[in-house]
Amino acid sequence: MSDRAAGGLDDDPAWAALRAEAVEAMRLAYAPYSGYRVGAAARVEDGRVVSGCNVENAAYGVALCAECGLVSQLHRTGGGRLTHFVCVDGEGAVIMPCGRCRQLLWENGGPELELWTVSGLKRMAEVLPDAFGADDLR
Repeated sequence: MSDRAAGGLDDDPAWAALRAEAVEAMRLAYAPYSGYRVGAAARVEDGRVVSGCNVENAAYGVALCAECGLVSQLHRTGGGRLTHFVCVDGEGAVIMPCGRCRQLLWENGGPELELWTVSGLKRMAEVLPDAFGADDLR
């Protein structure tokens, strides 16, 4: 695992391309209430890239996070495991997924999923330690 700072990942072509996909998704976000647009993109183990944007709703509790859209696209396009993930705000700055979304990412990427975070590259196990998952249901 790399300790590269958040900004240093911009120099890595694969991560820069993933961030660009997240920025493109963010531009399509529907955020008329908060004005806080979010885009997310991830690489799948088979090389596909999936993305999502937040979609707000007048009934705030039914808003969809960008990560929800990304996970939906993952399953709609064949499933698999997420291997790399990045999330951006309306300015294109890297942001950290909220706790709920970290759980979604754990379910679909597991402890080894790499996330570009505000403090650099981290594994999912670092941003959601002692996570609850499918093994806990057995």
